[in-house]
Formats: sequence, C-alpha cells, structure tokens
Amino acid sequence: MKKTDAETSLERWNYTTKNYAALTQNKDISTEGYDWTIIITYLLMVSAGLTCIYSAIYTPAHSNLFDFQVSHGKQFMYICIALGLGFIIMLSDYEIYPTFAYILYAVVMLLCIAVIFVSAEVKGAHSWFQVGGFRFQPSEFGKFATALCLAKFLSGYDIKFKNIRTRLIAFGIIGLPMAVTLLQNDTGSAMVYLSFILVLYREGLPGWVLVLGVVAAVVAVLALLIKPLYLLITLSFLATVIIIMFFFIFRRQLTIIYFTIGIWLVSIVMVYSVDFVFNHVMQEHQRTRINVLLGKEIDLKGAGYNVHQSKIAIGSGGVLGKGWLQGTQTKFNFVPEQSTDFIFCTVGEEYGLWGTFLVVGGFVFLLWRLVVMAERQRNKFNRIYAYSVVSILFFHFFINIGMTIGLLPVIGIPLPFFSYGGSSLLGFSILLFILIKLDSNRVHELAGVMD
Repeated sequence: MKKTDAETSLERWNYTTKNYAALTQNKDISTEGYDWTIIITYLLMVSAGLTCIYSAIYTPAHSNLFDFQVSHGKQFMYICIALGLGFIIMLSDYEIYPTFAYILYAVVMLLCIAVIFVSAEVKGAHSWFQVGGFRFQPSEFGKFATALCLAKFLSGYDIKFKNIRTRLIAFGIIGLPMAVTLLQNDTGSAMVYLSFILVLYREGLPGWVLVLGVVAAVVAVLALLIKPLYLLITLSFLATVIIIMFFFIFRRQLTIIYFTIGIWLVSIVMVYSVDFVFNHVMQEHQRTRINVLLGKEIDLKGAGYNVHQSKIAIGSGGVLGKGWLQGTQTKFNFVPEQSTDFIFCTVGEEYGLWGTFLVVGGFVFLLWRLVVMAERQRNKFNRIYAYSVVSILFFHFFINIGMTIGLLPVIGIPLPFFSYGGSSLLGFSILLFILIKLDSNRVHELAGVMD
C-alpha cells in the first residue's frame, strides 16, 4: 500500500530526531560539531614534528626556537600560519568548498604549469616559486584542490560512476595534476595522485581493476629482476595451466578464463613497458637507486648512501633511544635530508623503538579516525573528499617510512606534519581542516531540519 505524504514526512521527522539526538550525545563532537579528537591529534603531531626538526639541526649557535634564520624557526612560523588558516577555515561557510572547487582546481593547475617555465631548478626539479627568502611549491596545494574537484564532480547531479564517460573524466581530473607534476621532474609528488584509486574504488570502481593494478606492480618488479624473455615464458606457462585447468575441469568458469587471458596480456605489455622505461626513459641515478633497492648493486657511498645511513641511525637508537638532542648520526649530518624526507631517522635514533611505535601508532589512529569520519558523512561530496584525505595521508605515511627503513625506493616525499617545509605543512593542514569543517556541517544540517 502506497504511503501518504503525511506518513512519509512523519518517518523522516522521526529519523531526523533520532539521529540528531545521537549526534549531539556523541562525546567526540562539540556544540559546534568539530571533531576535537582529530584537531588535538593534529596539534600533537605538528608539535612533535617541530621538536624533531629542532633536534635534527640543533647547533649551539642557533639554539633559540624562534630563530627564523634556520629551519626550526621557519617551521614554527609555518605552524602559526597553518593554525591561522585552520581557524579561518573552521569559521568559513562550508558551501564555499563545493561551490568554488572547479575554480580552485583550475587556478592551482595554472600555477603548477607556470612554475615549469618561470622557476629556477632546485635539486633537478622546476617545482618552486621564489618569493623573497621563501619558496612556494604549488604542487603541494594541488592535492587538496584535486580532492575538492573530484568530490565536486562525482557528487554531481545524475552522475553515475558505472558510466564510462564518468570514469574517464574522473581519471582525467586525477591524471592532469599528475602529468604536470611529472613535467616538473618531481616524480615523488606525482606518484601521490595514484592514491586516488582508493577513492574511486570506494565509489564503485570494480575490484578487478585493483587486482590488475597489483598484478601490474608485481610484474613490474619481476621485470626488473628477470630477463624479459624468461619472465614472459614463465607467465605464459602459468596462464596456460590456469586456462586448461578451468576449461576442462570447471567448464562453467569462463569468466576466470577471460580474466586470466586479460592478466596475461597486461603482463606482456608491462614487461616490455618497464624494460623500455627503465633503460631508455629513467635517468642514471634513478636506475641506480632501483638496482640498489633490489639488491642488484651495492653502492653505500652513492645511491645507497641515504638509506644505509638512515638504517644505521634508526638501529642505533635501540629500544629507548639516545635521548633528545643526543643523536650522533643526525647531529653530524651523516643522514642527508634529515629534517625533511628522512625526519623519521631522528625519531628512531633519539627515541628508539618506543618512539617509532608512538609515531606510527599516531598515524594509524589518525587514519582510523578519518575513515570513521568519512563513513559517517551524509553528504556524498563530503564522503568523497574525506576518503581523498585518507588516501593522500596514507600514501605519504606509508611511502615515507618505507623508504626510510629501506623497504621502498627513495622518491622524496615528506612525512605529513613532521617533515620540514612550509608548502607541505600548509597543504596538509588545509587538506585536513577543510574536512573537519565539512564534517562539522552534519550536526548543523540536522539542526536546521529540526528548526
């Protein structure tokens, strides 16, 4: 029997009343709806990061925390600016972000393109605008701009992710900043955009795409270890065995047979593509780094120096660490980039195993809270943006610590909230505080209905 309008309205009213009561009783949400657990975690992380930066570059001549001539003084200033921006974002109207998402994305992309032509080369990359004594890296702001643009598009009216055109546009939104960042010769920052695949998977991307991605990654690594001809023979043999097995024994499993053929074809493309890129596209130092990581070369004084010294620093900390300001590996500059990409070394050397557990545990806790926040969103735009934040932070956390301990190649990306750098800190802070603001609107929406 069809329900009347009055009955439908009554059901909506009861549902809203029930959920509003539950939300207002939630201890994690203040009267303004802000998740203070995440805000406090953020404050603890940036404070810990500042402490590590101070310790990593400490010298008696620059012992003052507010010495703006050195990195820890500048980082303190960046933290103050980030907190100011966070405060402004929390006071802003949440509708600003979906409304101006496309415009913000376009502006940041123009800046990322312009920096290629007008910037000076820094460590082989054209990624920085020089403004007085400070440098500005627009690609760090491309991450939250892309997250907003992707959320705006996928949450649009009558947008269905199953549609091929929708998927192509979504991949285009992600692929543009990735391609532009590659043109800046900043491979590490470009690879961060691969994390958005997790967002698309949450929104309905088929699981087999992820499987193909994993297979492609495994085949890529094998192609660097085994000669292409031998690898192709092995893969072809395995594919043939699987096809014969499912054709004669499980005749109804044609889907698996087709899937196996698809993986085999992708593997062939990957083997020759990796071989070509590795030998004809990558630069010499990049090939050396990969060979060192895979154990094909030993170069402790060259490409393998950073990781070797990093592992020595972390291992020397033992269980309890050497103590604050007592790290010898970092104090005597044995570890390159010790306040930026390799800041985790300072944690391991000075605070030992328990310190590294605290940092890793803090990131795991933050990511878990953000996933909880993403799943409780009633608005599709908010949910997609929230998962973008989770994906970006997870990628940075996983890759940075992985390369620091020698499990992943060194690609030069910062540890969020810990590594020195104004652009990265501001980019991560804006990324997070926009989500906090969007999340706070859940209570306001329900309160508006009640009124």
